[in-house]
Amino acid sequence: MSGTTVTPDAAILELARPQHGVVTRAQLIRAGLSDAVVSVRVRRGQLFRLHRGVFQVGPIAAPRAREMAACLACGPNAFVAAHSGAVLWQTLPPDGDARLVDILVRGAIRRHPGINIRRAAALRSDEVTKLDGIPLTTPARTILDLAATASARELERALAEALARRLTTRAELEKLLARSRGRRGTAVLRAWLAGRGPALTRSEAEERLLALIRKARLAEPRLNVRVEGFEVDFYWRAQRLVAEVDGFAFHSAADAFENDRSRDLALASAGLRVVRITWKNLVAEPEVVLARLAQALVVCA
Repeated sequence: MSGTTVTPDAAILELARPQHGVVTRAQLIRAGLSDAVVSVRVRRGQLFRLHRGVFQVGPIAAPRAREMAACLACGPNAFVAAHSGAVLWQTLPPDGDARLVDILVRGAIRRHPGINIRRAAALRSDEVTKLDGIPLTTPARTILDLAATASARELERALAEALARRLTTRAELEKLLARSRGRRGTAVLRAWLAGRGPALTRSEAEERLLALIRKARLAEPRLNVRVEGFEVDFYWRAQRLVAEVDGFAFHSAADAFENDRSRDLALASAGLRVVRITWKNLVAEPEVVLARLAQALVVCA
C-alpha cells in the first residue's frame, strides 16, 4: 500500500517465509536492509547463523530448513541430492540432523561445514526440479545418485517406494541409465530393474523380518501384495504361505484382533497357510522366527 513503511523485521519475515524460515545476508541487503541492521539482529539472537551468510529466522527450525539453507549456502546452481533428496521425496525415512546434507552443484564448489557437496559432471535440466520451493534432483536422478553411495537395501527401499508412489517409472530410470553408463552403482540399479523388482516394506517390523529372511537365505517372498482379495505382508506363492507381521504398535482393540482372525480364516479356507509374527518375536527370539518360517516353507513345498 502506498505510503506504508515496511519494518526491517517484516522484511526479514517476508523473505524467509517461502524459504522455510531461512534467509541469506545477500537477500536482506538487496531488500534494503543495511549490513549493520542485519548484524544487530544476529547479535540479538533474532537471526541464527546456519552457514556463512545464511540465517534461520527465530530459534525454532522449520522441518526442511537444513536442506533449504544448504542450497542457499552453495549458490543458485545447487540442488539437494542423493540420500537427502530421497528423504525429501519421502522414499527413505529421515535419520536426524547428524547426517550431512547432500548437495549436487553445477560448476565450481566451495566447501561448507555440515554439507556434503559434490560437483555434477553432467546435470541436465530435466534431472532437476523444485519441491516446496527447494531445488533438488528429480526422483529418477536421486535414485541414480543413491546407487553410487547407498547400501544395497537403502537403494532397494528408495527404488521400491519411488515406483510404488509413481514418482518415477522404470522407463524413465532405464533412459537415465542408458546415458550414465560406467557410473558407479548403475549395475546394481540395472539389476533391480531387470529382475522381479525391489521389495517394499511398510514398517520397521517388516524390514527386520526381511533382513532375517535374506540373512538366512530363505526363499525370497513377495511383499505387500494382494492374495485372495487381501493385502498380505509376506507371500511365498509356490509354497502357498503367508506371513503377517504384527508391529510394536500393533492392534490393541478387540475388533482389530477379530478382523485379523477372520482374515486368517478366509486365507486358510483358500488353501493358504498363515504364520503370524509379533514384534516381540522379532526382537527377543529371531532364531525361533526363522526356524518357524523355514519349517513352514518345507511343509508347504
